[in-house]
Amino acid sequence: MKDLLQKLLLLRSNGVGPVKYKELISEYGDVYSAVDSMHLSQDFIDNVKQEIDNAYNMGIEYICDDDSRYPKNLLNIKNHPIVLSVRGNIDTLNKPNVAMVGTRHSTASGMNFMSELSNEFVKHGFAITSGMAMGTDTSAHLGALKANGNTQTIAVLAGGVDYIWPLENESLYYEILDRGVVISEMPVGTKPLAKNFVQRNHWVAGLCDFLIIGEADEKSGSMITARFAKEYGKQVFAIPGHPSDSRSVGPNSLIKNGEATLCMSINDFFDDEKKQKNEKNIHQENNILDKIGMIPVSESVLANLVKKSVAEIKSELVVLELQGLIRKQDGGYVLN
Repeated sequence: MKDLLQKLLLLRSNGVGPVKYKELISEYGDVYSAVDSMHLSQDFIDNVKQEIDNAYNMGIEYICDDDSRYPKNLLNIKNHPIVLSVRGNIDTLNKPNVAMVGTRHSTASGMNFMSELSNEFVKHGFAITSGMAMGTDTSAHLGALKANGNTQTIAVLAGGVDYIWPLENESLYYEILDRGVVISEMPVGTKPLAKNFVQRNHWVAGLCDFLIIGEADEKSGSMITARFAKEYGKQVFAIPGHPSDSRSVGPNSLIKNGEATLCMSINDFFDDEKKQKNEKNIHQENNILDKIGMIPVSESVLANLVKKSVAEIKSELVVLELQGLIRKQDGGYVLN
């Protein structure tokens, strides 16, 4: 950590990010020589020193990419942050990790599903990574925090780790500090700007072992995060939604195009035996498709025919619609 000030002096200089930083180190041989080449003003140096002092007073730590505590998944990403500011339980950063992302305007059922899924993952030893936004992110963090322990969730912020955004999540922020960790590559005290959210999405995708996308519009930050995850070689899972809901277009399109694996429950990840049984029920014993013909059949009638509740068959009907096997007509379903 003795080189921290020099590293931050470079990184806080205009036009210097991870790529330029590495170019300067390569050109000048070491961080001290690179800083000398910048001819920085004393005021600038004092400001960076003040940032470090402020961070120390708030219990914020800096982790450089040569530190053993730096998240290993992120270290494997090209042009990863050279220095992260971290507030909370650092041990959370190197647990098995699943990112959960989606719209800020999620439905109640979408948020409940994400929260329950998150909670189950934590029970299986995972930490949950998200961006602490309203809606899906919030439900993912809260679901993780319902489980026992103190390394459940990682919040990746677009501003400084001390800058709470959105303000509605102030209590969530402090609960994450107590039982998880908040990280950022931005200077302490920095207000989140729109341009920084895409960069934040890079690191959400980079930190995880795999990613789950819930409700999300086709053109959204969550879809960008999912694509980053694919670029980084991470598996992407998507939770299907009703085709008529714009918030389902994102995950549905990923499933349809083969860019994401269908996610319907925690059993898709941990309980192969139960998963096989569920698939058998869907495709053999109570095959909904066998009950649908050219005359529209309502959800309630279908549920009665296969001896399930309407809620249980809704996700199966969505999948059949996405596969192009059935369509809605006159308040019911018919074969395509």
